[in-house]
Amino acid sequence: MQILIISNKVPYPANDGGAIATLNLAKGFALSGNKVSMLAMNTNKHYCDINCVSDELKKIINFYIVDVPAKITPQGLLKNYLFSKLPYNAERFIVNNFKTELVNHLKQNTYDVIQLEGLYVLPYVDVIRKYSKALISYRAHNVEHEIWERVLRQEISTYKKIYLKSLIKRLTKFEKKLLNTYDVIVPITERDEKKLNNMGNKKLSFVSKTGIDFDTIKINNKNTDYPSIFHIGALDWAPNQEGLKWFFNKVWQQVINKKPDLKIYIAGRNAPKNFEYFLKSQKNTIYLGEIDNAHKFINSKAVMIVPLFSGSGLRIKIIEGMSLGKVIISTSIGAEGINITNKKNILIANNSNDFVNNIVDICYDYKKYNYIKNNAIEFSRVNFDINKISNDLVNFYRQNLNKKN
Repeated sequence: MQILIISNKVPYPANDGGAIATLNLAKGFALSGNKVSMLAMNTNKHYCDINCVSDELKKIINFYIVDVPAKITPQGLLKNYLFSKLPYNAERFIVNNFKTELVNHLKQNTYDVIQLEGLYVLPYVDVIRKYSKALISYRAHNVEHEIWERVLRQEISTYKKIYLKSLIKRLTKFEKKLLNTYDVIVPITERDEKKLNNMGNKKLSFVSKTGIDFDTIKINNKNTDYPSIFHIGALDWAPNQEGLKWFFNKVWQQVINKKPDLKIYIAGRNAPKNFEYFLKSQKNTIYLGEIDNAHKFINSKAVMIVPLFSGSGLRIKIIEGMSLGKVIISTSIGAEGINITNKKNILIANNSNDFVNNIVDICYDYKKYNYIKNNAIEFSRVNFDINKISNDLVNFYRQNLNKKN
C-alpha cells in the first residue's frame, strides 16, 4: 500500500511519546512492505534539520518537511483569547503555507491511505478529500480536552483556571466538530475509543496501541546504577511539570529522610527556565536536561517514576522503560491503557505515601526488583511489538479500502 502520514511535528529525533508513536508506526508500515511517506510541519519548538535524519531511516520513509513556526507567544495567546473561537493549541497549526504544500503534494502523488497523526492536523481533511481518493484515518493519540480538564483540577492559580476553562470549552467544541470527518478512527487505547464514541464518533474504530521496535531495544544491566530513581519525558509538557512538582513537594523529601544517599536523575528537553531552576534546586537531584541517547540513559538507571495526574492516551515512555527492564512506579492515570498488573510488572502509587513506600521498598529489595523488571520485559514484548501492531493496522486498512472501492 501507499501510505501518507501527516503530522504537526517532525518525529525525529524520537525523544518524546508523540514522536515515538508516530515514527515507530511509520517504520512498522515500511518494514512490512508498504511505501511510506511523511508530510510534517517543522515547527520552532520541534525543529528538525532534515540532513540530521539518519540515511537508514530516509531509505524506508520519504520525508517532506514544511516550515510552520507555530510559535507560542504571550501576544499570540492574548490575541487568540480575545478575537478567536479556536483553541490556541490548534490555531497555531492551521496555516496557509502547509495547506498549499499539502495540495501540491496530493496533486503529484497518489495514496491508498492518508493517516492523520493527532487532532491538530485533522482540520486538513477537507483539503485531502478534494485532491485525494485515499482512505482517511484519524489516529487519535489522546482525547485532547481531557488532558486539560485534568490539568485544571490540579491548578491553584485563579487566572490560569479562568484561561484553562476557556481553553477546555474551545477544545471540546473543536474535537466534537471534527468527529466523523474522517473515514476511520484509530485510537491508541480502548479507554480513548470508548470516550470518543461517547463524544459522538460514528465511524468504524480500530484500537492500535503504540508499539516498540524491539530490534532497537538493547537491554544492558551491567552498568545499571541500583538503587537509583529517574524520570524522562518532555519537560515543556504541562502534565509532566505538574507531576514532578507534586513529587518533589510531597514525596522526595520523605524518601531521602529514610534513604539519604538515594539520588534521582531528571532527563528531558525544553524545560522552561523557571522549571529548570526548580529541578536543579531539589536535594539529591541530578538534572540532565536533553540527552543524546535515551536508551543508554534508561539502561543506566533502575527505577522510573511517572507521577502523572493529568494527560490522556498511552504513555509510551512506560512501555519503553518496561522493554528495557526498568521497574516503573506510576499513578493509575499514568498507566492508563496499558493493562498492567500492579506488583507483578509495575507498581501503582496514587498518593504520596504509596510513592514513598514503593520507592524505598523496590530500591532496597533486589529480589522484588528483579521479579518485577523481568515480568515487565516479557509483558512489553508480548503486547507492544510494533511489527504485529503495524501489520494488524494495515490489514484493517486493506479491509476498509475494499469496502470503499
